[in-house]
Amino acid sequence: MKTVKLVDLAKTIRSKNAGTDRITFDIIFRERENYDLVRKSGAITRQTVAALFGIPAARIVDFVEFDPGFAIKFTIDRLRPSGSFGEGDVFGCQQYAPLLDVEIPRGNGAK
Repeated sequence: MKTVKLVDLAKTIRSKNAGTDRITFDIIFRERENYDLVRKSGAITRQTVAALFGIPAARIVDFVEFDPGFAIKFTIDRLRPSGSFGEGDVFGCQQYAPLLDVEIPRGNGAK
């Protein structure tokens, strides 16, 4: 089965603060076809995100597949508040990197 990386399908993959205690992630697609491919593949779910980031699923406070915007969005609780001692990403904008290399199955015979 052929696969394609998430970064090659999504228009935007980003993370950012969602208040001082949370980081939100957005995976946004230009085309419904790519959005549906990723959504139906099961490669991005609450459980796969938890495993990818090495966190308990309970830290994921929201997980939404937003059909009108061709977007998958999720929010995680931070271990430390933004800007606190020992916290390494004040703006939460450097947390999305593990998503880039997620492999999405395209099925047999797909380009």
